[in-house]
Amino acid sequence: MAKKQSLFVKDGVNYAMPFAAISALFFLWGIAHGMLDTLDKNFQEMLHLHKWQSSLIQSALYGAYFIMAIPAGLFMKKYGYKKGIIFGLLLFAAGAFLSAATAPFQSFALFLMCLLVIGSGLTTLETAANPYTTKLGPPETAERRINFSQSFNGLAWTIGPLIALYVYGNRSHVEGEKMMSIVLPFVVIGVAVLLVAFVFMRLKLPEITEEDEHAAHGGGHGISATPGADSEIETEITDPAHPGYITKKPLWQNRHFVLGFIAQTCYVAAQTGIFSYLINFVSDHDQHPRWESVNGPYFLSLGFLLFMIGRISGSAMMKYFKPAKLLAFYTLMVCLLLPVVASHLGWVSLIALYGVFFFMSIMFPTIFALGIKGLGKQTKQGASFLVMAVAGGALFPPIMGAVSDVYGMSKGFFVPIPLFLFILYYAVTGYKVKA
Repeated sequence: MAKKQSLFVKDGVNYAMPFAAISALFFLWGIAHGMLDTLDKNFQEMLHLHKWQSSLIQSALYGAYFIMAIPAGLFMKKYGYKKGIIFGLLLFAAGAFLSAATAPFQSFALFLMCLLVIGSGLTTLETAANPYTTKLGPPETAERRINFSQSFNGLAWTIGPLIALYVYGNRSHVEGEKMMSIVLPFVVIGVAVLLVAFVFMRLKLPEITEEDEHAAHGGGHGISATPGADSEIETEITDPAHPGYITKKPLWQNRHFVLGFIAQTCYVAAQTGIFSYLINFVSDHDQHPRWESVNGPYFLSLGFLLFMIGRISGSAMMKYFKPAKLLAFYTLMVCLLLPVVASHLGWVSLIALYGVFFFMSIMFPTIFALGIKGLGKQTKQGASFLVMAVAGGALFPPIMGAVSDVYGMSKGFFVPIPLFLFILYYAVTGYKVKA
Protein backbone atom coordinates (compact mmCIF):
# COMPACT_ATOMS: atom_id res chain seq x y z
CA MET A 1 0.00 0.00 0.00
CA ALA A 2 1.36 3.42 -0.92
CA LYS A 3 1.64 5.91 1.94
CA LYS A 4 -0.30 9.18 1.86
CA GLN A 5 1.53 12.06 0.14
CA SER A 6 0.83 15.75 -0.47
CA LEU A 7 -0.76 16.37 -3.86
CA PHE A 8 0.06 20.03 -4.62
CA VAL A 9 2.62 21.25 -2.05
CA LYS A 10 6.30 21.00 -3.00
CA ASP A 11 9.17 22.72 -1.23
CA GLY A 12 6.66 24.76 0.78
CA VAL A 13 4.89 26.09 -2.33
CA ASN A 14 1.21 25.29 -2.97
CA TYR A 15 0.54 24.75 -6.68
CA ALA A 16 -3.23 24.19 -6.39
CA MET A 17 -4.24 27.32 -8.37
CA PRO A 18 -1.93 26.74 -11.36
CA PHE A 19 -3.07 23.10 -11.32
CA ALA A 20 -6.72 24.22 -11.51
CA ALA A 21 -5.97 26.46 -14.51
CA ILE A 22 -4.17 23.68 -16.35
CA SER A 23 -6.98 21.22 -15.56
CA ALA A 24 -9.37 23.56 -17.40
CA LEU A 25 -7.38 22.85 -20.58
CA PHE A 26 -8.04 19.13 -20.19
CA PHE A 27 -11.75 19.96 -20.19
CA LEU A 28 -11.40 22.07 -23.31
CA TRP A 29 -9.75 19.50 -25.55
CA GLY A 30 -12.00 16.78 -24.15
CA ILE A 31 -14.98 18.66 -25.61
CA ALA A 32 -13.36 18.52 -29.05
CA HIS A 33 -12.53 14.82 -28.85
CA GLY A 34 -15.95 13.88 -27.46
CA MET A 35 -17.73 15.72 -30.25
CA LEU A 36 -15.52 14.48 -33.08
CA ASP A 37 -15.67 10.83 -31.94
CA THR A 38 -19.43 11.11 -32.42
CA LEU A 39 -19.35 12.28 -36.02
CA ASP A 40 -18.22 9.06 -37.73
CA LYS A 41 -21.71 7.59 -38.00
CA ASN A 42 -23.12 10.98 -38.98
CA PHE A 43 -20.77 11.26 -41.97
CA GLN A 44 -21.35 7.61 -42.92
CA GLU A 45 -25.05 8.30 -43.37
CA MET A 46 -24.83 11.86 -44.68
CA LEU A 47 -22.05 11.33 -47.24
CA HIS A 48 -22.55 7.57 -47.79
CA LEU A 49 -19.10 6.57 -46.50
CA HIS A 50 -17.79 3.17 -45.41
CA LYS A 51 -16.69 2.80 -41.79
CA TRP A 52 -13.02 2.92 -42.71
CA GLN A 53 -13.60 6.10 -44.73
CA SER A 54 -15.41 7.93 -41.93
CA SER A 55 -12.62 6.94 -39.55
CA LEU A 56 -10.36 9.31 -41.50
CA ILE A 57 -11.81 11.92 -39.11
CA GLN A 58 -9.70 10.30 -36.38
CA SER A 59 -6.79 9.80 -38.79
CA ALA A 60 -6.68 13.54 -39.53
CA LEU A 61 -7.11 14.61 -35.91
CA TYR A 62 -4.60 12.16 -34.44
CA GLY A 63 -2.25 12.39 -37.40
CA ALA A 64 -1.61 15.97 -36.32
CA TYR A 65 -0.07 14.60 -33.14
CA PHE A 66 2.61 12.86 -35.19
CA ILE A 67 3.32 16.01 -37.19
CA MET A 68 3.16 18.57 -34.38
CA ALA A 69 4.35 16.89 -31.16
CA ILE A 70 8.09 17.45 -31.68
CA PRO A 71 7.74 21.06 -32.97
CA ALA A 72 5.49 21.78 -29.98
CA GLY A 73 8.09 20.36 -27.62
CA LEU A 74 10.83 22.47 -29.22
CA PHE A 75 8.62 25.55 -29.00
CA MET A 76 8.09 24.99 -25.29
CA LYS A 77 11.74 24.26 -24.69
CA LYS A 78 12.54 27.71 -26.09
CA TYR A 79 9.56 29.76 -24.90
CA GLY A 80 8.17 27.87 -21.90
CA TYR A 81 4.89 26.19 -20.95
CA LYS A 82 2.69 29.30 -20.80
CA LYS A 83 3.46 30.54 -24.32
CA GLY A 84 3.09 26.97 -25.58
CA ILE A 85 -0.39 26.80 -24.07
CA ILE A 86 -1.43 30.10 -25.65
CA PHE A 87 -0.04 29.02 -29.04
CA GLY A 88 -1.97 25.75 -28.81
CA LEU A 89 -5.21 27.56 -27.95
CA LEU A 90 -4.82 29.90 -30.93
CA LEU A 91 -4.26 26.97 -33.30
CA PHE A 92 -7.28 25.18 -31.83
CA ALA A 93 -9.50 28.25 -32.34
CA ALA A 94 -8.21 28.79 -35.90
CA GLY A 95 -9.06 25.19 -36.83
CA ALA A 96 -12.57 25.51 -35.40
CA PHE A 97 -13.26 28.73 -37.33
CA LEU A 98 -11.85 27.20 -40.53
CA SER A 99 -14.14 24.17 -40.12
CA ALA A 100 -17.16 26.46 -39.85
CA ALA A 101 -16.08 28.72 -42.70
CA THR A 102 -15.44 25.88 -45.17
CA ALA A 103 -18.59 23.86 -44.37
CA PRO A 104 -20.57 25.45 -47.27
CA PHE A 105 -18.11 23.83 -49.72
CA GLN A 106 -19.49 20.40 -48.66
CA SER A 107 -16.03 18.83 -48.90
CA PHE A 108 -15.09 15.98 -46.58
CA ALA A 109 -11.43 16.33 -47.63
CA LEU A 110 -11.44 20.04 -46.75
CA PHE A 111 -12.98 19.23 -43.37
CA LEU A 112 -10.17 16.75 -42.72
CA MET A 113 -7.60 19.47 -43.45
CA CYS A 114 -9.29 21.73 -40.90
CA LEU A 115 -9.12 18.88 -38.38
CA LEU A 116 -5.35 18.77 -38.91
CA VAL A 117 -5.20 22.38 -37.69
CA ILE A 118 -7.41 21.59 -34.70
CA GLY A 119 -5.29 18.53 -33.96
CA SER A 120 -2.12 20.65 -34.10
CA GLY A 121 -3.58 22.91 -31.43
CA LEU A 122 -4.61 19.97 -29.26
CA THR A 123 -1.15 18.45 -29.67
CA THR A 124 0.51 21.62 -28.44
CA LEU A 125 -1.85 21.83 -25.45
CA GLU A 126 -1.23 18.22 -24.47
CA THR A 127 2.54 18.56 -24.90
CA ALA A 128 2.41 21.39 -22.35
CA ALA A 129 -0.33 20.34 -19.95
CA ASN A 130 0.43 16.65 -19.40
CA PRO A 131 4.01 17.04 -18.13
CA TYR A 132 3.17 20.35 -16.40
CA THR A 133 0.66 18.66 -14.09
CA THR A 134 3.28 16.14 -13.00
CA LYS A 135 5.56 19.00 -11.89
CA LEU A 136 3.00 20.96 -9.81
CA GLY A 137 3.71 18.99 -6.65
CA PRO A 138 5.89 16.20 -5.27
CA PRO A 139 7.14 13.59 -7.77
CA GLU A 140 5.68 10.84 -5.55
CA THR A 141 2.12 11.97 -6.40
CA ALA A 142 2.67 12.76 -10.11
CA GLU A 143 0.46 9.87 -11.31
CA ARG A 144 -2.41 11.00 -9.05
CA ARG A 145 -2.23 14.59 -10.28
CA ILE A 146 -2.27 13.73 -13.98
CA ASN A 147 -5.14 11.28 -13.45
CA PHE A 148 -7.05 13.95 -11.52
CA SER A 149 -6.53 16.48 -14.31
CA GLN A 150 -7.52 13.90 -16.91
CA SER A 151 -10.79 13.45 -14.99
CA PHE A 152 -11.83 16.87 -16.32
CA ASN A 153 -10.98 15.54 -19.76
CA GLY A 154 -13.38 12.67 -19.09
CA LEU A 155 -16.14 15.06 -17.99
CA ALA A 156 -15.75 17.02 -21.22
CA TRP A 157 -15.89 13.82 -23.26
CA THR A 158 -19.28 13.19 -21.65
CA ILE A 159 -20.53 16.59 -22.78
CA GLY A 160 -19.01 16.49 -26.29
CA PRO A 161 -21.46 13.91 -27.71
CA LEU A 162 -24.39 15.93 -26.35
CA ILE A 163 -23.14 18.92 -28.36
CA ALA A 164 -22.99 16.62 -31.38
CA LEU A 165 -26.72 15.94 -30.94
CA TYR A 166 -27.23 19.35 -32.53
CA VAL A 167 -25.37 18.11 -35.61
CA TYR A 168 -27.43 14.90 -35.80
CA GLY A 169 -30.70 16.73 -35.25
CA ASN A 170 -30.09 19.46 -37.81
CA ARG A 171 -28.31 17.65 -40.62
CA SER A 172 -29.67 17.88 -44.13
CA HIS A 173 -29.41 15.47 -47.03
CA VAL A 174 -30.07 18.25 -49.54
CA GLU A 175 -27.15 18.89 -51.87
CA GLY A 176 -25.32 22.06 -50.83
CA GLU A 177 -26.58 21.84 -47.23
CA LYS A 178 -25.24 18.50 -45.99
CA MET A 179 -22.49 19.90 -43.75
CA MET A 180 -24.13 23.14 -42.60
CA SER A 181 -25.10 21.62 -39.24
CA ILE A 182 -21.44 21.74 -38.10
CA VAL A 183 -21.15 25.53 -38.52
CA LEU A 184 -22.70 26.73 -35.26
CA PRO A 185 -20.98 24.19 -32.93
CA PHE A 186 -17.54 24.97 -34.37
CA VAL A 187 -18.09 28.73 -34.20
CA VAL A 188 -19.09 28.44 -30.53
CA ILE A 189 -16.05 26.28 -29.78
CA GLY A 190 -13.74 28.72 -31.58
CA VAL A 191 -15.05 31.71 -29.61
CA ALA A 192 -14.80 29.82 -26.30
CA VAL A 193 -11.20 28.79 -27.00
CA LEU A 194 -10.23 32.36 -27.90
CA LEU A 195 -11.65 33.57 -24.58
CA VAL A 196 -9.63 30.95 -22.71
CA ALA A 197 -6.50 32.03 -24.62
CA PHE A 198 -7.12 35.62 -23.50
CA VAL A 199 -7.44 34.47 -19.88
CA PHE A 200 -4.14 32.58 -20.08
CA MET A 201 -2.41 35.65 -21.54
CA ARG A 202 -3.25 37.49 -18.32
CA LEU A 203 -2.73 34.56 -15.98
CA LYS A 204 0.43 34.21 -13.89
CA LEU A 205 1.77 30.68 -14.05
CA PRO A 206 4.98 29.40 -12.47
CA GLU A 207 7.38 28.59 -15.31
CA ILE A 208 9.11 25.32 -14.54
CA THR A 209 12.41 25.17 -16.38
CA GLU A 210 14.33 22.04 -17.25
CA GLU A 211 16.70 22.87 -14.40
CA ASP A 212 13.77 23.10 -11.98
CA GLU A 213 12.51 19.73 -13.20
CA HIS A 214 15.96 18.24 -12.75
CA ALA A 215 16.22 19.55 -9.19
CA ALA A 216 12.65 18.60 -8.31
CA HIS A 217 13.39 14.99 -9.15
CA GLY A 218 16.63 14.84 -7.22
CA GLY A 219 18.89 15.72 -10.13
CA GLY A 220 22.31 17.25 -9.78
CA HIS A 221 23.35 16.73 -6.21
CA GLY A 222 20.10 15.15 -5.02
CA ILE A 223 19.76 14.41 -1.29
CA SER A 224 21.92 16.27 1.18
CA ALA A 225 24.15 14.06 3.28
CA THR A 226 23.88 16.48 6.20
CA PRO A 227 21.06 18.98 6.89
CA GLY A 228 22.28 22.41 5.89
CA ALA A 229 25.40 21.02 4.28
CA ASP A 230 27.07 22.76 1.38
CA SER A 231 25.87 21.52 -2.02
CA GLU A 232 29.37 20.35 -2.88
CA ILE A 233 29.09 17.44 -0.41
CA GLU A 234 25.55 16.44 -1.29
CA THR A 235 25.09 12.90 -2.49
CA GLU A 236 23.39 11.79 -5.67
CA ILE A 237 20.40 9.42 -5.75
CA THR A 238 21.47 6.24 -7.50
CA ASP A 239 18.55 3.91 -6.68
CA PRO A 240 16.21 3.67 -9.74
CA ALA A 241 13.30 2.74 -7.46
CA HIS A 242 13.61 6.06 -5.59
CA PRO A 243 11.10 8.74 -6.79
CA GLY A 244 13.94 11.28 -6.99
CA TYR A 245 16.17 9.17 -9.23
CA ILE A 246 17.35 10.85 -12.44
CA THR A 247 18.64 8.81 -15.36
CA LYS A 248 21.90 9.82 -17.05
CA LYS A 249 21.20 7.82 -20.20
CA PRO A 250 20.24 9.38 -23.54
CA LEU A 251 16.44 9.49 -23.85
CA TRP A 252 15.98 6.50 -26.18
CA GLN A 253 18.25 4.28 -24.09
CA ASN A 254 15.79 4.41 -21.19
CA ARG A 255 13.88 1.14 -21.44
CA HIS A 256 10.88 2.31 -19.39
CA PHE A 257 10.46 5.34 -21.67
CA VAL A 258 10.75 3.39 -24.93
CA LEU A 259 8.24 0.77 -23.75
CA GLY A 260 6.03 3.57 -22.45
CA PHE A 261 6.06 5.16 -25.90
CA ILE A 262 4.97 1.86 -27.46
CA ALA A 263 2.34 1.29 -24.76
CA GLN A 264 0.94 4.79 -25.25
CA THR A 265 0.76 4.26 -29.01
CA CYS A 266 -1.11 0.99 -28.44
CA TYR A 267 -3.47 2.57 -25.93
CA VAL A 268 -4.49 5.59 -27.99
CA ALA A 269 -4.90 3.40 -31.08
CA ALA A 270 -7.23 1.02 -29.23
CA GLN A 271 -9.07 3.78 -27.38
CA THR A 272 -9.76 5.74 -30.57
CA GLY A 273 -11.16 2.69 -32.34
CA ILE A 274 -13.41 1.76 -29.43
CA PHE A 275 -14.65 5.33 -28.95
CA SER A 276 -15.24 5.82 -32.68
CA TYR A 277 -17.34 2.72 -33.19
CA LEU A 278 -19.62 2.63 -30.14
CA ILE A 279 -22.39 4.39 -32.08
CA ASN A 280 -21.98 1.86 -34.90
CA PHE A 281 -22.11 -0.91 -32.30
CA VAL A 282 -25.51 0.18 -30.97
CA SER A 283 -27.04 1.21 -34.32
CA ASP A 284 -25.82 -1.24 -36.97
CA HIS A 285 -28.31 -3.70 -38.44
CA ASP A 286 -26.48 -6.79 -37.18
CA GLN A 287 -26.78 -5.63 -33.54
CA HIS A 288 -29.41 -6.69 -31.04
CA PRO A 289 -30.73 -4.67 -29.36
CA ARG A 290 -30.47 -1.91 -31.99
CA TRP A 291 -31.19 1.81 -31.73
CA GLU A 292 -31.43 4.58 -34.31
CA SER A 293 -28.12 6.36 -34.96
CA VAL A 294 -29.67 9.71 -34.03
CA ASN A 295 -29.71 8.43 -30.43
CA GLY A 296 -26.11 7.23 -30.66
CA PRO A 297 -24.58 10.29 -28.98
CA TYR A 298 -26.55 9.48 -25.81
CA PHE A 299 -24.95 6.03 -25.67
CA LEU A 300 -21.49 7.47 -26.29
CA SER A 301 -22.04 10.12 -23.62
CA LEU A 302 -22.95 7.38 -21.13
CA GLY A 303 -19.74 5.56 -22.01
CA PHE A 304 -17.72 8.72 -21.45
CA LEU A 305 -19.50 9.26 -18.12
CA LEU A 306 -18.26 5.85 -16.97
CA PHE A 307 -14.83 6.75 -18.36
CA MET A 308 -14.82 9.92 -16.23
CA ILE A 309 -15.98 8.04 -13.12
CA GLY A 310 -13.16 5.57 -13.72
CA ARG A 311 -10.59 8.36 -13.82
CA ILE A 312 -11.85 10.08 -10.69
CA SER A 313 -12.11 6.86 -8.70
CA GLY A 314 -8.80 5.62 -10.11
CA SER A 315 -7.05 8.81 -9.07
CA ALA A 316 -8.44 8.39 -5.54
CA MET A 317 -7.40 4.73 -5.40
CA MET A 318 -3.82 5.68 -6.21
CA LYS A 319 -3.56 7.02 -2.67
CA TYR A 320 -3.67 3.39 -1.53
CA PHE A 321 -2.42 1.31 -4.46
CA LYS A 322 0.63 1.73 -6.63
CA PRO A 323 -0.30 3.22 -10.04
CA ALA A 324 1.40 0.43 -12.02
CA LYS A 325 -0.50 -2.29 -10.14
CA LEU A 326 -3.80 -0.48 -10.69
CA LEU A 327 -2.94 -0.08 -14.39
CA ALA A 328 -2.22 -3.81 -14.64
CA PHE A 329 -5.55 -4.76 -13.05
CA TYR A 330 -7.57 -2.36 -15.22
CA THR A 331 -5.84 -3.57 -18.39
CA LEU A 332 -6.47 -7.20 -17.48
CA MET A 333 -10.17 -6.43 -17.09
CA VAL A 334 -10.28 -4.85 -20.56
CA CYS A 335 -8.60 -7.93 -22.05
CA LEU A 336 -11.28 -10.12 -20.45
CA LEU A 337 -14.22 -7.90 -21.46
CA LEU A 338 -13.41 -7.30 -25.14
CA PRO A 339 -14.07 -10.94 -26.20
CA VAL A 340 -17.49 -10.61 -24.53
CA VAL A 341 -18.15 -7.43 -26.54
CA ALA A 342 -17.14 -9.19 -29.76
CA SER A 343 -19.26 -12.29 -29.10
CA HIS A 344 -22.57 -10.79 -30.17
CA LEU A 345 -24.36 -11.44 -26.84
CA GLY A 346 -26.87 -8.58 -26.99
CA TRP A 347 -27.25 -6.66 -23.75
CA VAL A 348 -24.37 -8.59 -22.17
CA SER A 349 -21.99 -7.37 -24.90
CA LEU A 350 -23.20 -3.78 -24.53
CA ILE A 351 -22.69 -3.85 -20.75
CA ALA A 352 -19.22 -5.36 -21.30
CA LEU A 353 -18.41 -2.51 -23.71
CA TYR A 354 -19.34 0.02 -21.04
CA GLY A 355 -17.05 -1.90 -18.67
CA VAL A 356 -14.23 -1.42 -21.21
CA PHE A 357 -14.86 2.34 -21.12
CA PHE A 358 -14.57 2.33 -17.32
CA PHE A 359 -11.38 0.30 -17.17
CA MET A 360 -9.62 2.22 -19.97
CA SER A 361 -9.99 5.40 -17.94
CA ILE A 362 -6.65 5.59 -16.12
CA MET A 363 -4.46 4.20 -18.88
CA PHE A 364 -3.32 7.29 -20.80
CA PRO A 365 -2.32 9.49 -17.83
CA THR A 366 -0.77 6.60 -15.89
CA ILE A 367 1.35 5.41 -18.84
CA PHE A 368 2.35 9.03 -19.45
CA ALA A 369 3.47 9.61 -15.86
CA LEU A 370 5.34 6.29 -15.69
CA GLY A 371 7.01 6.95 -19.04
CA ILE A 372 8.52 10.35 -18.10
CA LYS A 373 9.53 9.32 -14.58
CA GLY A 374 13.18 10.00 -13.84
CA LEU A 375 13.91 11.79 -17.14
CA GLY A 376 14.97 15.06 -15.45
CA LYS A 377 16.17 17.54 -18.07
CA GLN A 378 14.82 15.29 -20.80
CA THR A 379 11.23 15.53 -19.50
CA LYS A 380 9.95 18.02 -22.10
CA GLN A 381 11.51 16.05 -24.93
CA GLY A 382 10.16 12.77 -23.56
CA ALA A 383 6.72 14.31 -23.13
CA SER A 384 6.77 15.42 -26.77
CA PHE A 385 7.35 11.85 -27.93
CA LEU A 386 4.65 10.48 -25.61
CA VAL A 387 2.21 13.00 -27.06
CA MET A 388 3.39 11.98 -30.55
CA ALA A 389 2.38 8.45 -29.60
CA VAL A 390 -1.22 9.70 -29.76
CA ALA A 391 -0.76 9.37 -33.54
CA GLY A 392 -1.62 5.70 -33.00
CA GLY A 393 -5.19 6.94 -33.12
CA ALA A 394 -4.66 7.90 -36.76
CA LEU A 395 -3.68 4.42 -37.91
CA PHE A 396 -5.90 2.01 -36.03
CA PRO A 397 -9.54 3.10 -36.61
CA PRO A 398 -9.36 2.48 -40.40
CA ILE A 399 -8.03 -1.04 -39.69
CA MET A 400 -10.78 -1.73 -37.16
CA GLY A 401 -13.31 -0.22 -39.56
CA ALA A 402 -12.13 -2.38 -42.47
CA VAL A 403 -12.49 -5.54 -40.36
CA SER A 404 -15.94 -4.40 -39.26
CA ASP A 405 -17.00 -3.68 -42.85
CA VAL A 406 -16.21 -7.31 -43.74
CA TYR A 407 -17.10 -9.29 -40.59
CA GLY A 408 -19.58 -7.07 -38.77
CA MET A 409 -19.18 -4.44 -36.07
CA SER A 410 -19.09 -6.87 -33.14
CA LYS A 411 -16.15 -8.82 -34.55
CA GLY A 412 -14.23 -5.59 -34.95
CA PHE A 413 -13.82 -5.46 -31.17
CA PHE A 414 -11.47 -8.46 -31.27
CA VAL A 415 -8.91 -6.27 -33.07
CA PRO A 416 -7.74 -4.10 -30.10
CA ILE A 417 -6.99 -7.07 -27.80
CA PRO A 418 -3.28 -7.52 -28.76
CA LEU A 419 -2.69 -3.82 -28.08
CA PHE A 420 -4.03 -4.13 -24.54
CA LEU A 421 -1.92 -7.24 -23.96
CA PHE A 422 1.20 -5.15 -24.58
CA ILE A 423 -0.06 -2.50 -22.15
CA LEU A 424 -0.54 -5.27 -19.59
CA TYR A 425 3.09 -6.29 -20.06
CA TYR A 426 4.17 -2.68 -19.57
CA ALA A 427 2.13 -2.35 -16.37
CA VAL A 428 3.56 -5.57 -14.92
CA THR A 429 7.26 -5.08 -15.68
CA GLY A 430 8.01 -2.69 -18.56
CA TYR A 431 7.46 0.51 -16.54
CA LYS A 432 10.37 -0.15 -14.14
CA VAL A 433 13.19 2.38 -14.35
CA LYS A 434 16.55 0.75 -14.91
CA ALA A 435 19.90 2.24 -13.90
